[in-house]
Amino acid sequence: MAHIGRRHPEMQGQEDKILATVMEPDLIQEGDAGTLIALRHYASSPLTERFCAVVYREIFESDGFVLTAYFCTRYAVRRRIQWKR
Repeated sequence: MAHIGRRHPEMQGQEDKILATVMEPDLIQEGDAGTLIALRHYASSPLTERFCAVVYREIFESDGFVLTAYFCTRYAVRRRIQWKR
């Protein structure tokens, strides 16, 4: 996950939040070029209250890889929601 920290320094040391977001998201949106975006709300983050957004690609239903992750204030309303808790 070192590649994420280079582009988004606020994500350094946030591996637990990244994994929890992918494993138990609040919602999943369609990303670009076949990616998915898992989002989970956190009342506390390095940047105050935020959503953790994890962009990933599924290879199989039980396998995939993370492309990037970042904190945001809300999810993108223009993107289609695939799944919501």
